[in-house]
Amino acid sequence: MKKLTIADAAEHFGVSKEAIHNRVRRGSLNCLVEDGVKYVTITTPKASQSTENVVDARYTQYIEQENERLRGRVDVLENETSRLRDQREQMLIDERIKVEQIYKERDAQLRSVLHVVATKFLSHVNPEAVMQEGMEPIAPDAINADIVEIDAWISLKDFLKVKKIKDEAKKKIKKRFEKLASTDARISVRDEKLFLNPSEFDYSDLIR
Repeated sequence: MKKLTIADAAEHFGVSKEAIHNRVRRGSLNCLVEDGVKYVTITTPKASQSTENVVDARYTQYIEQENERLRGRVDVLENETSRLRDQREQMLIDERIKVEQIYKERDAQLRSVLHVVATKFLSHVNPEAVMQEGMEPIAPDAINADIVEIDAWISLKDFLKVKKIKDEAKKKIKKRFEKLASTDARISVRDEKLFLNPSEFDYSDLIR
């Protein structure tokens, strides 16, 4: 038990002297009189209250520090999530570009094949019509149909047309072919017309 004067008790509790007197009158504080001096008795040491205050302050500080650490962690995770999301979107864009490029290359290859077929084997037909027909879906029955043999021989007239030979040069080239028709295996005569087979033979030496 600790004895405090009215003034010391007021300072201890942080109140006025009048407040201490009121507490004594209400009985919330014990007091005694020695040698004509009134004292207030305190059963709870001041040191104990200070310890509790220190513990509360440390706990509050710990909570604040933990909250700050968690906020920093949340910021890091949000940044990482954003980075991964951007990477995923970029990967999807790159894959889409690759797929589009593959289809473009295959489409170009297909058109090139169709153009060769139209030029070498079916020169009597409009090449654009042949390519357009080749791009149309194939009926299921046509897949199992018997393969029809295509005559690769085309007339000299159609051949020169495909090669885009100018009119002034066609006469000279035609005479050159007529001269070799009987001896050159690359030239076939049918109904007094000259036919060539560009799929098997090269005629560059005769059209230069």
